[in-house]
Amino acid sequence: MNIAYWIVAGLLALFYIYAGTLKVLRSRDQLRPMMAWVDRVPLPALRALGTVEILGAIGLVLPPLTGIAPWPATAAAIGFVLLQAGAIAVHLTGEDRRIALNAGLITTAAATIWLSTAL
Repeated sequence: MNIAYWIVAGLLALFYIYAGTLKVLRSRDQLRPMMAWVDRVPLPALRALGTVEILGAIGLVLPPLTGIAPWPATAAAIGFVLLQAGAIAVHLTGEDRRIALNAGLITTAAATIWLSTAL
């Protein structure tokens, strides 16, 4: 289970570090081709979302790595499930109805929750 956790959580963390960094550093014009919903969200909220994604990715990896307190990894994975549920709502209420990636991320985060309880 430990190896499975590191594979799943590691991939999820890499995705969120990448996505969060894009949201923090890039302009709205640079993000628009990848994320059609950026015009419906205030820029400070977009930057905050990117920061939350980066911190959540760190929360998936750092606590189990140090072994000090493994429960933040479970909390981070639960946060990603909730984040993607909100993302699906944003996609479905707008013009962008592509939610396959969001559904895949929810599934991956749910698997991470399950695997983190076995650490």
